[in-house]
Amino acid sequence: MQETITTISTPSNGLYKDKGSRFLSFAEPVDSVEQIKQRLDYYRHKYFDARHVCYAYMLGAERVNFRANDDGEPSGTAGRPILGQINSKQLTNVMVVVVRYFWGILLGTSGLIVAYREATKDALCNADIITKDLTRTITLRFPYEKMSEKMKLVRDTDSRILKEDFDGQCILTIEYKVKHEHRFQ
Repeated sequence: MQETITTISTPSNGLYKDKGSRFLSFAEPVDSVEQIKQRLDYYRHKYFDARHVCYAYMLGAERVNFRANDDGEPSGTAGRPILGQINSKQLTNVMVVVVRYFWGILLGTSGLIVAYREATKDALCNADIITKDLTRTITLRFPYEKMSEKMKLVRDTDSRILKEDFDGQCILTIEYKVKHEHRFQ
């Protein structure tokens, strides 16, 4: 079972210029498709005057939830190169948006692929890449006499109590690192 993922800790950006076109790139840590949609709306509104707002993302430890979007560029010239850079660094829970301002000189298919790849590479090179422990959430129900035993487990595994309820029965909702899964079984 995988215990960690490689991702970025904070948003970063990059820039690539070619023949007058500017490619502004933005890499962000994300946790859900809903969050990605919100961030895409933000970029589309902020850069409403741009010709293209292309993106790619990768979610989850298994790295099977992903998408690449060309936003009107020729098929495979924007989204795939962006996703390729995410994959080359084995990142997950990350999205990269590349905003293109076009200034009249066509770059051609290979030129677009290079531009989107290099813009993404710049944003990811400026990012703080981290290894992050995977976590799970569990709710424990137990009698009060077991409280010290359960609290010791929380301390020993560096877990986090998300919610506690001591009305009648003790109930703790805990976020723990996957590497301690066996202790919570």
